[in-house]
Amino acid sequence: MPNLTTRESWGTRLGLIFAVAGNAIGLGNFLRFPVQAAENGGGSFMIPYIIAFILIGIPLMWMEWAIGRFGGKHGHGSTPGIFAKMWNHPISKYLGVLGLIIPFIVLVYYVFIESWTFAYSVFSLTGTFQDYMTLHKSEGSSELLLMKNFLLGYTGVESQPFFSGLTMAWSFLIITIAANAWILYKGLSGGIEWFAKWALPLLFFFAIILVIRIFTLDAIPGVNGTVWQGLGYIWNPDLTRLWDVDVWLAAAGQIFFTLSLGMGSIHAYASYLKPKDDIALSGLATGITNEFAEIILGSCIAIPVAVLFFGLSETITIAQGGSFNLGFVSMSVIFNHIAYGQFFGFIWFFLLFFAGITSSVAMGLPIVTFLKDEFQFNHKKAVSVLIGLTVACVIPVVLFNKFGYLDELDFWAGTFMLVLFGAVETILFVWVFGMDKAWAEINEGSDIKIPRIFYFIMKYVTPTFLILLLGAWFFNSAWDILIYNKSAGGGNVVSENIPYITAARVFIFGFIVLFCSLVYVAWKRYGKKEVKS
Repeated sequence: MPNLTTRESWGTRLGLIFAVAGNAIGLGNFLRFPVQAAENGGGSFMIPYIIAFILIGIPLMWMEWAIGRFGGKHGHGSTPGIFAKMWNHPISKYLGVLGLIIPFIVLVYYVFIESWTFAYSVFSLTGTFQDYMTLHKSEGSSELLLMKNFLLGYTGVESQPFFSGLTMAWSFLIITIAANAWILYKGLSGGIEWFAKWALPLLFFFAIILVIRIFTLDAIPGVNGTVWQGLGYIWNPDLTRLWDVDVWLAAAGQIFFTLSLGMGSIHAYASYLKPKDDIALSGLATGITNEFAEIILGSCIAIPVAVLFFGLSETITIAQGGSFNLGFVSMSVIFNHIAYGQFFGFIWFFLLFFAGITSSVAMGLPIVTFLKDEFQFNHKKAVSVLIGLTVACVIPVVLFNKFGYLDELDFWAGTFMLVLFGAVETILFVWVFGMDKAWAEINEGSDIKIPRIFYFIMKYVTPTFLILLLGAWFFNSAWDILIYNKSAGGGNVVSENIPYITAARVFIFGFIVLFCSLVYVAWKRYGKKEVKS
């Protein structure tokens, strides 16, 4: 049985809220959200998005906080141990392996993308974009195409002499992993909480500066677009799109991604709460903080300024090319054309870096907690194992990115499995553990009274919504991707990419086997010593 007296705890309640909000506020708020909105009809996307937030986001946020705090009472901060306490059945702990697999696999590719934001912040400050434009302007390509080639060259998708291979990408990746490691080594209060308490306010400060600058820009000669038109596109609904199931799937998927639900991170964070600490108000506060960052700030930056510079139709085309086209390519071009653009470009990309790192350290915590709780590793040893695994596993992500390896990991671990795990934990908590016990756990020590309607929503609406969502997602998207009919990154599968796509799937399956084996060993070695709850 893990020793409860040796477990860490949060220093302050505000620090905890900042840390969990930082976990939720990531690249998805500022990159993925505007693209999802643009691709799915703007305002038409917002209606199912808000419905999904109420019926899935808030209930699951409360459930994951409650599940995590419940596990912490029994010395478990990762889902294998927590699920075993919730359901006295041999399979329960193996269901909890999803809460280790998902955050680790997402961390492996997320940290690479996170390193791009750090690199781009440096490129903006040093004028690298302008140097690249000057070098290639004689080719006659549009600035958007030039900056797209810049991104493809930097990430190794295309070979370009300007970057001399992947040397620059590796350098920024190493620094990014080192920054994550340093925060994790410092521990819960001295590392994660300390960083979140100053990084999150700075992130909001940067975002507000950008919003003010964007909404005070003059109209661009020859472009029929304004920032208000861009904002209106996001919020004015085309009600005919509400009958499109893909819009609902995209909205629900964004809720999972933006709130970091179904990932195991919130469970780990909440496990370090005291038994009577409030989770009702704290969980709601983190959810609302995330939505402010996404709906208010995220919707006021990339799409409005892109419409101002390129017009609405061109912005939709850019967004359809993906989050990276909108967030990296178009924004790099825009900052080249505004006063003090190098500075504003720096704070845009550094904002993304802060958003990324507060999320990535949270993704690493479930593994660290698992090794500490179930194998009695000391903190530094557990973090060292995590960092070592991350370094080893990120290598193929970098080398095989151009073959769809990253996209495949992102679809299965960062999309499909999030919903799968969300459905599993919901059914386990409200039906197996029991809704009455679950409701009592959520409300224990609460500073607010949760409306009774959420008892009904959690028991019936949320699990039904998730099961239907999972089924629709599987038959609409996952099946064709599984049998190589469609690419996880969009479009048709290129035959030369199939070995690398398959390798990504083998990687996922291999780590499922590895973590199941670790759970088996942990319970065989220490399970008989546990005291039944």
